[in-house]
Amino acid sequence: MKLDVMNVGCHISIAGGIQNAPERATALGCEIMQIFTRSPQGGKAPELTDELIKEFKLKTKNHKLKTVVVHTPYYINFASANNRIRYGSVSVVRDELERASILGAKYVMTHLGSAAIKNPSLSSSPSQGEDVLMKSGQVRVENIDVVEKCAEMLKKTLDGYSGSAELLIENSAGAGKIIGATFLQIAEIIKKVNSDSLAGVCMDTQHSFASGYDWRDFDATIKQIDSEIGIEKIKLIHANDSMTELSSHKDRHEHIGQGKIGPEAFKNIVAFAKENNIDMILETEHEKVKEDIEILKSMRGN
Repeated sequence: MKLDVMNVGCHISIAGGIQNAPERATALGCEIMQIFTRSPQGGKAPELTDELIKEFKLKTKNHKLKTVVVHTPYYINFASANNRIRYGSVSVVRDELERASILGAKYVMTHLGSAAIKNPSLSSSPSQGEDVLMKSGQVRVENIDVVEKCAEMLKKTLDGYSGSAELLIENSAGAGKIIGATFLQIAEIIKKVNSDSLAGVCMDTQHSFASGYDWRDFDATIKQIDSEIGIEKIKLIHANDSMTELSSHKDRHEHIGQGKIGPEAFKNIVAFAKENNIDMILETEHEKVKEDIEILKSMRGN
């Protein structure tokens, strides 16, 4: 029998400084927390002074938070045609890994970005270098050049890195030209990077549902994900219900049990997370996130 316990938390604001996050997390009932270490929209990262680091770690310990995870800014794009954006993304994600290690965070998660690829709905055949993948009734494009470019940039990000924080790729909802909507594509990128510091994925339930993974048919969906990337690669779960229908390709989070995924599916997701000791982070609006945390804890059974 596994002795570890699946923990529940949510994304926490760092307004006024990261040292304020642990108290906010505890007030919401978090056992773990997710934070930004800088503005997600851009700008210079706040300095992590020795005093600030000490205060953050002490408060994290005093508030009995078991794990801290860091989310990279929204503007990361490893597949941009613009060299400045692409290499800037490498610099920022590497910096976030270093900052997370200093703060004692376990993981840094990032999206991969988007690429200028042809929309298959506008053409009867894929453009050069692309394969069309049929999935859940949707035509999807897997761009071989995009996979290579993302892997190249991630390798540069991790080159010489020796910190303790591990990198996770978060799956996307698949809107427009966003990369990482399928676990098959993410698995290929992870394989090409081939680094112990790239530990696996942060699986977002809403993003995956929007990309065609139907959590209401839980056994079939888990079997599919296992075949595409392997269950052991799921290191963290973003637990979000969905405002939009299956395969909508829209990133729209809803409170647990109030969306299209629904409460029964989440009971299965929580049982899976508990069995495999995978922590869960909520990214729902804060006026109800405390209630969402309690729902997940209730489903967990302790």
